[in-house]
Amino acid sequence: MRRTLTVAVATAALMLLGGPLPVAGADASGTARAAGAPRAAGPVQAAGGWSALEAEAFWTPERMASAEPVTPGVPEALGAKAGIGENFDGIPVVGRMFVMKGSGAYFCTASVVASPGHDLVLSAAHCLLGPDSRQVAFVPQYTRAKPRPYGMFPVLRGANGRPKVWIDPRYPREGPNRAATVDVAFAQVGPDAEGWRVEDVVGANRLVTGATYTHARVELIGYPSTAARPRRCHNRTTKFTSTDPGIPGSFLRIDCTGYPGGTSGGPFLAHYDPQTGTGEVVGVIGGWKTGGTTPDTSYSSYFGQEIRKLYETAVAGARGA
Repeated sequence: MRRTLTVAVATAALMLLGGPLPVAGADASGTARAAGAPRAAGPVQAAGGWSALEAEAFWTPERMASAEPVTPGVPEALGAKAGIGENFDGIPVVGRMFVMKGSGAYFCTASVVASPGHDLVLSAAHCLLGPDSRQVAFVPQYTRAKPRPYGMFPVLRGANGRPKVWIDPRYPREGPNRAATVDVAFAQVGPDAEGWRVEDVVGANRLVTGATYTHARVELIGYPSTAARPRRCHNRTTKFTSTDPGIPGSFLRIDCTGYPGGTSGGPFLAHYDPQTGTGEVVGVIGGWKTGGTTPDTSYSSYFGQEIRKLYETAVAGARGA
């Protein structure tokens, strides 16, 4: 497997039909603001422990640069008719999710998703989180040269002291193969060091569920373990149905070169607008074989009823923070 992680966070998830969500970002268009630009909404107070100031003190530029992907990489292999990936300076709505596990510092890719509380990020379930995970924080548009261009947003902790993450309970119960169709996670992040919510700072993608498996063009963004900057690529998606009885289900598939370990959780963005730096998120790198067996073909769980209800559960849980 390219991206394997044992997940031990179980939260409730039921089923609900749904469609596209409106952008609930910093302005009516959802456009990300330039670093340091004025922010429309007022600051909010962090709830509970593990504040942005604590996160910034812990996740120094040196520690972030030394972090390893939560899942191992695989040898490079060129895929047929693949979109050609390229490293770039990133977009504000996508970043790295940092986490301490045991004595090691690790990361995955995550992105901001529009929500009523302006405080949810989306990644893969196999990234978030193990029972020993701690000091979890999201950094929009991280690069090694500019490690905190939009600040740092700590994943809030619940009453049990664990990070506030929502994962379909089948995933930790059945494992990453049997439950590959629900390899999706939402996490609630607190305000940055100045008291601003993440969506008010960088905007957000719109969550879309119930769409087709096949999209004419999807922008794929992720943070490779081998690069100092994120990677982007665009290509069409196709429907892949597993023939392995141990990994049942159908998944989105995209051929894009150069997505090894670290890119797990990276968004599949349909109708991506380069002017606003946002789009409709229809998948995240994960699912079949936790994302695939080569860095040039990636997969995603299908965003259907289960993922819509998981999002609604996260929204409700975040409101109760």
